[in-house]
Amino acid sequence: MPSPRSPSSSPFSLLVTGFIAVTLFILLLIASGALERAELRWLDQQFRWLARHAPLPSKDDIVVVGIDDASLSGFGTPIALLHRQLGGFLEAMAVAKSRAVGLDLVLPERSYDAVQPGLDAALARGILALRRTTPLIVGVGADAEGKPRAIHPLFVNLIGADRLGSVFVLRDADGVVRRFDEHLGGDGATVPTLVGQLARATGGRADGGLIQFAQNAPIPYLPLNRVLEWRARGDADSLQAQFAGKVVLLGSLLAHDDQHTVTLGISPLGSGNSQHGVFVLGHQLRSQMAGATVHPLPKAMAFVVALLLVAAWWLRPGRGSFIGIALLLATLSAVSTYALRGGWALPTVAWSLALAGSFLARTGLEAWLTAAEKRRLRATFDGFVSPQVLEEILAGRLHPDLAGEKRDVCVLFSDIRSFTTLSENLPPEVVTDLLNRYFERMAKVIHAHHGTLDKFIGDGIMAFFGAPQTAEAPCLDAFLAAKEMLDEVKAFNQEQTARGGPTIAIGIGLHHGPAFLGYIGSRERHEYSAIGDTVNTASRLEGLTKDVGCPIVLSAATVQQLPDRSAIGSLGAHAVKGRAPVDIFGWPINT
Repeated sequence: MPSPRSPSSSPFSLLVTGFIAVTLFILLLIASGALERAELRWLDQQFRWLARHAPLPSKDDIVVVGIDDASLSGFGTPIALLHRQLGGFLEAMAVAKSRAVGLDLVLPERSYDAVQPGLDAALARGILALRRTTPLIVGVGADAEGKPRAIHPLFVNLIGADRLGSVFVLRDADGVVRRFDEHLGGDGATVPTLVGQLARATGGRADGGLIQFAQNAPIPYLPLNRVLEWRARGDADSLQAQFAGKVVLLGSLLAHDDQHTVTLGISPLGSGNSQHGVFVLGHQLRSQMAGATVHPLPKAMAFVVALLLVAAWWLRPGRGSFIGIALLLATLSAVSTYALRGGWALPTVAWSLALAGSFLARTGLEAWLTAAEKRRLRATFDGFVSPQVLEEILAGRLHPDLAGEKRDVCVLFSDIRSFTTLSENLPPEVVTDLLNRYFERMAKVIHAHHGTLDKFIGDGIMAFFGAPQTAEAPCLDAFLAAKEMLDEVKAFNQEQTARGGPTIAIGIGLHHGPAFLGYIGSRERHEYSAIGDTVNTASRLEGLTKDVGCPIVLSAATVQQLPDRSAIGSLGAHAVKGRAPVDIFGWPINT
């Protein structure tokens, strides 16, 4: 008897074809960038976990000075005319002996002396004062067409054209700022940035990559008006205590001005992910100065690892494999998070998809093949074996190579009385038609009561209850089936009378006891059956139905298992061929 397809029995050619298809599909997903947003979201979760549970140490070497709403209100001057305040700030930074200064402000493209005489000179004095001691990098904005905004030539000459840098920040596909790069030109050309220029001015280099958000310590912040107060008082100690040896960034902190979405809050002014540009630049610069920029794994290496992980296709589906894949996914997540802390961004989503996706695809294929095999077996053997036997075969619990088992069952034998005489007077085709219609009715009744139809023996039927599927009350199932079989015979006889054919009567014997169950026969031809004294006794009890005048004869062992014995009567001890007399009972007793 064939058994349902096991995961290891799939045709090798089908497995190879499936492996190639899954591999190409997963690699296409990776190459197409379809997983980019998922990778970015997972990256954010990893950074947030690191920032909360395993943050990287952050040097206190960057300070933000902000033009906030309170400062601007106190100045009583539009931000475009803050030349004197900017000049004073630069002079204060010279006194403070800061390491470098970056202006995240766009200087005017023309002179405003016509509006307020002396504005240009005030800013120029500050630039000159700072240049003597400290590198000054000034931000350059972009116009509506993306071209750099012009700066008044006076200021450019004083600052130096090589000390200008773009304040443009890169956004990922979801609008979040996560990275730094100076390849901002339309053809990938390098464009000096404020952050890159500051990194170079402090002895480092501009290293493109992801911002290391695991360095999550807030960047210190001071309002511009306080810095100018210290300068006005000549408080060099306070200035040097706050800014000496540090990179100072000056930028706008006005409400709703220059806001960017980042992975996690980095400003001491709030915990939200919407941050002012000057803090974003500060975090970029912190990564640059610490040499902590996070780099994506080279694509070639990412593809190679993905190919190795797709080999999970060849794992045999099962509980152990599922646990192993789950552990591998957890390990991959932990390794990728640790690697992120060390400066490498692994394509965790892509690799997880390669690992889990290939394994689940193989599992799905095996499930489909198993279902197809079960459908084939059901269609092939539905008319040859009992449904209970077929279900056990399809569930993989019944195999031809099993040695069999001993189990208590209730065996049913039935026989058409005087069938030999009846068949002698009818054409063979009429007898065959009668038997087929009769057997079909009886089989349905036996199966409806969870019985296993063992075989048809001429005009007789052998069935047993309680195997291969365990039953709570096999004797009750058998007895109810026997009574319904008699009802079906009445209906069958009505049909025969309407057709002008002969009617029949049957006898049924029931006995409960141990029997050996398993596949009986040769290697080429075998069947699931029951053998033993219990089977022989049930057959002998069926033979007694003619002598005692009851259509159903039950052994005492069977009657003891029935909950209701009101219509069952004792028929005394009767001799049974091959064994000592047996106490038998009949139903219905008044027949």
